[in-house]
Formats: sequence, structure tokens, C-alpha cells
Amino acid sequence: MTQFVICGGRRMQGEVEISGAKNAAVAILPAAFLVDGECRIENIPQISDVTLLLESMRDMGAHIRTVNRTAMDISCQALAYHEPGPALGEIRASYYFIGALLGRFGEARVPMPGGCDIGVRPIDQHLKGMRAMGAEIRVEGGFVCAQARGGRLHGANIYLDVVSVGATMNIMLAAALARGKTVIENAAREPHIVDLANFLNAMGADVRGAGTSVIRVFGVDKLHGGSYTIIPDQIEAGTYLAAAAAAGGDVLVRGVIPRHLFSITAKLAEMGAEIIDLGDAVRIHTEGPLHCANVKTMPYPGFPTDMQPQIVTCLALAEGTSVVTEDVWDNRFKYVSELSKMGAKIQVDGKTAVVEGVEKLSGATVKACDLRAGAAIVIAGLAAQGVTRVTDIHHIQRGYEDLVAKLRGLGAEIREEEIPEETEVGRSLA
Repeated sequence: MTQFVICGGRRMQGEVEISGAKNAAVAILPAAFLVDGECRIENIPQISDVTLLLESMRDMGAHIRTVNRTAMDISCQALAYHEPGPALGEIRASYYFIGALLGRFGEARVPMPGGCDIGVRPIDQHLKGMRAMGAEIRVEGGFVCAQARGGRLHGANIYLDVVSVGATMNIMLAAALARGKTVIENAAREPHIVDLANFLNAMGADVRGAGTSVIRVFGVDKLHGGSYTIIPDQIEAGTYLAAAAAAGGDVLVRGVIPRHLFSITAKLAEMGAEIIDLGDAVRIHTEGPLHCANVKTMPYPGFPTDMQPQIVTCLALAEGTSVVTEDVWDNRFKYVSELSKMGAKIQVDGKTAVVEGVEKLSGATVKACDLRAGAAIVIAGLAAQGVTRVTDIHHIQRGYEDLVAKLRGLGAEIREEEIPEETEVGRSLA
């Protein structure tokens, strides 16, 4: 087991390059199952979720060749149906294998998804859409078992009861090779949904309306090979912007699409940070304390739930009292107890947190409760006085590529080190 050790209180200065979007990559990689040919996928983030996906795809017979550190050639042309192993269930994105395998082979048996514990995250909307397209589905022994009646899905009109990113993308995967037209109403509009649609279309699919609340997928008989580059990760970019805001400094975040970041940069500007849009980069400059602000998470283009813990950390150091409302997930304030160990003053009542800004945070030993909470704890450590030790960093490594190296490049004093064995034993007995 390893931990991050952070010596905080240093201003951040320099440039950081953003990697490919995690939430796009974990859907685009399974989409390669639909392609009758070889596809080259570029700007793949080097994160543990992606590593597990690629290992599962190889185990199922996909031919994957490394082109360079962030590019892969993937061929599923001669692939016969195989079931993914149970290890795939460790991550939330396992459910994209349902849509991809059901669309390509007319059947799927996939482990129920895992991922971060941030509240109840059912996949009922995913299954509702696939049932409407002619799939018989049952859940047994921790697996989702699906079979297309007649061996192939058919188009359908599907209204999502809630705006769901995962369900929107999964239904798109299933519909790409279905007979006829599929209409998804009340669809999510996040940038990674548009990215998946663009990937599918680059391979010969016919997906229209991605980025709006109504998506139409006209099924085709097969997809062909091609090349595609994944968009930059808006949440990784937002995390570095939040780090610079909390710790103070002057940071250039390169390789981004600024419009994808607008809800984040607008809120940081409201809090007193100077934000400069440079076309394919965003610069943030902060001097002095931040100002309080109210935040409510919403589906895109609203403020993203995946940035809520990071912005709360910034507000914990801002002057005045802020109110943060989590309107997407039920259990996303678990990390607050860890910030409190560092001196933050935050009161949580259900889906609302009242954040009373303090002058400083102090280093402590804290844990990463989940992916984005872990990022928030790292930000707190960067801004805090003294040494912070962050345990359970495997959560953070699910979604951030080269975090230590990138933060060091901005002047942070952070390292990864082994947790002493006796400490691990003590934690396991606690």
C-alpha cells in the first residue's frame, strides 16, 4: 500500500498538460467491440480504470497493440462472443460492456458495476432502454444477463426518467447496430456523450443530436475501422484550476476545451480568481483569499458533481460562508469528515453543506474516500500548513494520470511512499 505525502503551503506556478477524458475513454474503449475492423484510439488516459478495461478486452479476445504511451490500435474484427471476467465489476464503467456486447453479438453477461461509493446509482434506466430495444434481461449472481430476441436489437423510442450520462451512452452503444431508429429523449448532454457519438460516427455509425436532450441513432449493419482522438478531461482540468485557487498561484492549464470548463471557471472567477481563456488553454491567477460563493451541482452545462468536493475545499479557505447543494448523488459529502481533521468548518445536512471559511488548514493523516473526494483531499494538503498524508490513493489513481509528476511540475512538494507495514496492520484492526 502507498500514500501521498504532501508538504503544503507552497504557491503553485507553471504549466500542466491535461490528459484524455476518463469519462469518454471508459465508453469509447468498449465501443471498439462494435467495430468490424481496426480502430486507432489516441489520447487515452493512463489511469487504473483504463488499464482494467484494456486487460478485460484482451482477455475477451480483442487484439490491442500499443502505438505509443497514449495511443492504441484495437481490432475486434474476428472477435467471437466472450464474457468478461468478474474483475471488470470493480469499476463503474463495466456497464458499457452490456450495450457494446449486446449490440454486437445480441447477448451479454457482465458483472454488476462497482466504482465509488457516492450513493445509490442504479442502472435501471440502462436496462429500461435495452428492454425497449428487444432485450430480455435478468440480474443473477452479481451479473447482468441480456439476450436480444431474434439475435439483434431493434430501434425504439426511449424516454429516460432521469438525466443519466451512463444510460444515455450505453443506449447509444446498443443502438448503433440495431435495426431501425432509436430515439433517446431526456438524454444527458455532457461533452463525453458528444465524444462517444463522434467516435461512433467516425467508424460509420449514424448518431445525431448528441449534446442536446434528444439523440437519434439510425442503426447500421456494421462499423468500419478508423482513427479517433479522445477529448481532454474537463474534470482533471478543473481539479488543477481548483488546486491553484486553493493554494494560490499562477497556473496555465494546457490542452483543454475552455467551453467545457465554463461552469467551473465562472464559479472560480466569482470567488475572486483571475481566469484567462487562451483558446486551447486556461490560465488562473490568484492573490489573497478567495470569496465565498453558493454552488449547486447539476447535469451539464451546470456545475459538475465530479467537481463538488474540489470546490468545497476551495470554499473551506474562502472568506465568509458558502452553501453547496449536491443535486446529483446522495452520498457525496463523505469526505467532509476528512477535511474537518485538517481544520475545515463544514456542516452537512442531507444534500446541503454549509461551509464557513477558515484562515488556514493544517496537515493531517487523511484518506481518499473516493476518486473526486481524494482529489479534494490532495488539494487541501497542497494548501495546508504542514505535512498531509493521504491514504487509500488507489481511488485517486482511477482517474488522474501522473498526478504526482504534474503537481511537482507546478512546484508542489508531494511524493508517493510506501505505508509502513505496522501502520497497515493497525488500520486493518481499527
